[in-house]
Amino acid sequence: MASNAEGGRRFARRDQLLRIQSEVQKRWEEQKVFEANPGSNPPEPGEKFFGNFPYPYMNGMLHLGHAFTVSKLEFAAAYHRLRGCNVLLPFAFHCTGMPIKASADKLAREVQQFGNPPVFPCTEEDSTTESVDESKAEDGNAVAPDKFKSKRSKAAAKSGGDKSQWEIMRSFGLSDSEIAEFQDPYHWLTYFPPLAKEDLKAFGLGCDWRRSFITTDMNPFYDSFVRWQMRKLKGMGKIVKDLRYTIYSPLDGQPCAVLEIIS
Repeated sequence: MASNAEGGRRFARRDQLLRIQSEVQKRWEEQKVFEANPGSNPPEPGEKFFGNFPYPYMNGMLHLGHAFTVSKLEFAAAYHRLRGCNVLLPFAFHCTGMPIKASADKLAREVQQFGNPPVFPCTEEDSTTESVDESKAEDGNAVAPDKFKSKRSKAAAKSGGDKSQWEIMRSFGLSDSEIAEFQDPYHWLTYFPPLAKEDLKAFGLGCDWRRSFITTDMNPFYDSFVRWQMRKLKGMGKIVKDLRYTIYSPLDGQPCAVLEIIS
């Protein structure tokens, strides 16, 4: 009982701050604090501020890196709002390119090969760490005897050891029946953006959510804008077609290098 009481005291201040945060965010939404509307007269220099954030890619949940980066924009927008500027901060979600399609196709292949839900063959995992010699490392420098060196690549380390797309989706807290729906690439576009929006609201982002959208042809307005922009730039001679080496996926039938993925 004493430990429970101690734990309650430990989190009482945090819980109070969370309650205050929730009340204030509700007030912001009710009063439409972050909705930016044009004035009756053109703004003078310094009377408006526009901020934008590179669209996060919607093949999963937002993470701490997104919060770190968007905090800089949020602080700048809040500063200009306090100065009395008319601040416009929209937000969008990037769904174009190969990663979502490739992940959906990978799920479909796993279902085709191993069933729904997949029953993957058991394989003995390779050891991921090795004890470093107590006296010398590979380069001859002395190291502490309790140090270990990972054999995994950076990509494998980031994935947490998940090797199948199904296991990666499970790591998001999804059930097997939910994961099966992600074989359709368009399902990703309707599932992850709303979750990202709720996370950003909880973060306290001062966004005008009336001006939020996703990319791809599911959004005909944005799709038309991009098509117009590319044709315009090509007509001005700003876009040329040339040859260069790239990574090509015979399985997917198109390039899959980073620049092709995000274009």
